[in-house]
Amino acid sequence: MEKTVVDFTSRIEFIASIDSAKDCLMNQGPHEREEGADTELWFNIDIPKGHGLKKGDRIRIIVERA
Repeated sequence: MEKTVVDFTSRIEFIASIDSAKDCLMNQGPHEREEGADTELWFNIDIPKGHGLKKGDRIRIIVERA
């Protein structure tokens, strides 16, 4: 059985502060079409603060079966 379910790259559209411990990275839709990017897929991922990421940074998201 293959572990990787989906693997895509996209830019961070927005970073929201959730609470004192975590932020939420988001891209809510296909706002731009970049070469090599699958912007049809969107994300909303909570991560611990201190990540150093900013709006516009390009990130890679990999979903794997555990």
